[in-house]
Amino acid sequence: MSISSWPDRDRLRQALERETTRFVETHPRSRALFERARRSLLAGVPMHWMVRWPGGFPVVVEEGSGGRFRDVDGHDYVDFCLGDTGAMTGHAPPAVADAVADRMRRGATFMLPVEEAMVVAEELQRRFGLPSWQYAVSATDANRFAIRIARHLTGRAKILVFNWAYHGTVDEAFIVLDEEGRGVARPGNIGPPVDPAVTTRVVEFNDVAALESALAPQDVACVLAEPAMTNIGIILPEPGFHRTLRELTRRTGTLLVLDETHTLSAGPGGCTKAWGLEPDLLTLGKAIAGGVPGAVYGLSAHVAERIRPRIKDDESDAGGIGGTLAGNALSIAAMRATLASVLTPERFDETTRLAARWAGGVESVIRERRLPWHVVTLGCRAEYWFRPTPPKNGGEAAASVDPELDRYMHLAALNRGFLITPFHNMALVAPGTTTTDVDGHTAAFRDSVEALL
Repeated sequence: MSISSWPDRDRLRQALERETTRFVETHPRSRALFERARRSLLAGVPMHWMVRWPGGFPVVVEEGSGGRFRDVDGHDYVDFCLGDTGAMTGHAPPAVADAVADRMRRGATFMLPVEEAMVVAEELQRRFGLPSWQYAVSATDANRFAIRIARHLTGRAKILVFNWAYHGTVDEAFIVLDEEGRGVARPGNIGPPVDPAVTTRVVEFNDVAALESALAPQDVACVLAEPAMTNIGIILPEPGFHRTLRELTRRTGTLLVLDETHTLSAGPGGCTKAWGLEPDLLTLGKAIAGGVPGAVYGLSAHVAERIRPRIKDDESDAGGIGGTLAGNALSIAAMRATLASVLTPERFDETTRLAARWAGGVESVIRERRLPWHVVTLGCRAEYWFRPTPPKNGGEAAASVDPELDRYMHLAALNRGFLITPFHNMALVAPGTTTTDVDGHTAAFRDSVEALL
C-alpha cells in the first residue's frame, strides 16, 4: 500500500481531528446508543462491518425515504451510500412498501411457489436473456450456488476470480495476489475453512495473458467475475476483454458466472444487457428486492439442460443449494414491485444523468485544485479514487488506498450532510435524488478539499 504525497499528513491529521470533534459534539444521541449497544452487540454494532464508519461510532438511523434519511440526533442526510447498493432503489419506495405490507398480511413464506415467482422470472428472462432462474436469500448464496452448479457440471474443483474482487462472503473468493504474484488469503479473512489457494486461482482483471495461462490446464470449473470491478473502485474492462474472456472460457470448458449485484447500476439489464455479454450463469442480489433480502441466479439454456437431469428429486433438499427462506413469497413480492416500478428504464435515465452530474462536480474540484485523483462512473454509480489515472486492475487500485484520507473525506462529507460508502469513495444515486442534492455534495467536497490546502 502506498500513501500519496498529497495532502500534507500533518494538515490531514489536524483536519481529521477537527471533523471528529465536530461529529462527536453533534451526535450525542447516536454516541449514547452506541455505548449502550456495546453491552449487548459485538463491537457495539448489529453487523461487524458497521465499525468501518468514521468518527468513532456510527450514526443511528431513525427513518429514511427516497435518497435521504434522518438520524436520532435529528440530522438529515443525502444518502449516496444507499446501503452499499442494497437500497439503490431509494429507501422505502412506495410500490415496494405497499407490496410488502400486502404480502405480509397474506403470508410471508410457505416453501411453496407463488404466482409472482413466475412473473419475476419472466421479467428477468426479458432483461438479461437467460431462460431459467432460481431464487436465493442473498447474492452471497446465489454465488455459492452458481459455483456448486459449475463444479457439479464440470467435475472440476477450482474456480477463478480477479485480484481484489468481492463476491459476498464466498470463501473461495477471499484471495488476492501477494507481491510475488502468488494467490494468498485476503487480509482480514476470518477463519477460512481451507487455504483459498487450494480452491481458487486469482489473476488481475484485464490481464488476458494471465487469464489464458490460468485456464490452460482445464481444471477450473468457473470464472466468477463482475463485468466491471466495483469493490476496489470502479475498474472498467479494457476494449475486447469480455470478448476474450468469453472465448477463453468456452475453449477451456470453463463456465462463466457474472455477478451483477453492483453492476446493475449500468441499467435495467445490468452490463449483461448494456454490453451484450453471454454468461453461463448470472447472479444478482441486494437492490433486486428494493431493500428486502433477496437474490436470484439465472442459467443459460445449455447449463439448465445439463443440470436438470443431474439433480435427483429425492436428494434436492440436501444438495447444498437452496434454503428454507429461498424463494419466499415476501421477497418475491418485493422483487416484482421493484422491477415493475423502480428499476425501470425511466428511473435509470434519471439516476444515470445525476450520477454523471455528481462525477462532473467532483471532477471540477479535482481540476481546479490539480489533485492527483480521478473519477469513474458506471451508470448511476460514480467514484473518486486517490490516483491520477484509472487503475486497470485490483492490484493497482489497492496500492492507492489511503485509509486516513478515506476517513477524513467520509467524515467531512457526513458532517456536511452527505453519506458516502465507508469501504471506498462510492456514490450511488437513488430515484428521488435531486440536482440540488448533487450540487450540494460538490460544494461539500470542495469545502473538504480546501481544508487540506
